[in-house]
Amino acid sequence: MTRGTKTLIRLPLLCAALLLTAACAGPGVTSKSSSDHGAAATGIDPNRKAAAITEVKAKRSRGERVWCVPFARDASGVEIRGNAGTWWNSAAGIYARGDDPVPGSVMAFASTRKNPMGHVAVVAEVISDREIRIDHANWERNKLSLGMKVVDVSEKGDWSSVRLESSPGNLGRSYPINGFIYPQASAS
Repeated sequence: MTRGTKTLIRLPLLCAALLLTAACAGPGVTSKSSSDHGAAATGIDPNRKAAAITEVKAKRSRGERVWCVPFARDASGVEIRGNAGTWWNSAAGIYARGDDPVPGSVMAFASTRKNPMGHVAVVAEVISDREIRIDHANWERNKLSLGMKVVDVSEKGDWSSVRLESSPGNLGRSYPINGFIYPQASAS
């Protein structure tokens, strides 16, 4: 059996396992104000997430770079193009935006001197008012990170500054956040 054949056999099994896990997990956790944003109570669409993961694996197997923007777009359904640092402003008037993390929404990291292109990640789960888990690509060069812990460290508890778990039990430096882009169309 060739490597390509093994990959073709494993992909449907991976997709089936992800769908089964999502179906057995019960209802998704939402933030207390998710209804304000029209966010689905179930969070991330498991089919969309499985397809996004499959696409990342296919790119890596072809030796291609994996970037945060295509993964966030594929996993969330937020159809914005351009560098991650432009997403927040590009979403204005098209998608609802806010300060509350909701499963399936896109967390838009602000551009900084150390991270001039910005970054985007998809909220996978809301643990508490100040802790979530995200799925994203290329935080660690050319890799996919699923279920990474993020803690709100802003003084006002408004998710304007966060720290990410860079390794188990180790929260890295703080990063500024523009906010969350919700997959639903803007009401305006």
